[in-house]
Amino acid sequence: MNKQLLAVVDQGGYPDFTALYESLGYGVETVSTPRKANSFLKKNPVHMLVCEFNFQTDFRDRTSSLESILASVQHQTDIKVVVFLDAGNTERFERVSSRFPIHKTLVFPFDEEQLRQAVTID
Repeated sequence: MNKQLLAVVDQGGYPDFTALYESLGYGVETVSTPRKANSFLKKNPVHMLVCEFNFQTDFRDRTSSLESILASVQHQTDIKVVVFLDAGNTERFERVSSRFPIHKTLVFPFDEEQLRQAVTID
């Protein structure tokens, strides 16, 4: 059985990395909303979660929809979380990453090799 990777492509604007993930032995599920991500996570064991941090000013109690996803997986100690981040949001992201375990953070622009290293589990 493949390891499962969930890719949450909220805003996107970067290449589709499905072929890379599959070449590393992952079964890949891609969703476009935090709600779909949480639904998938409730029903399926996931080894790797790849998602974006997009700062959102319209939230009262959080900075991003990423926080909802991370809250739903915080009890899963074996899941690895890789976050894509714009450099301009680094300070805002630090508030999130201080509360949730993040395996790797990749700041745009990053190359495919950096992503390969981030999602490769020894």
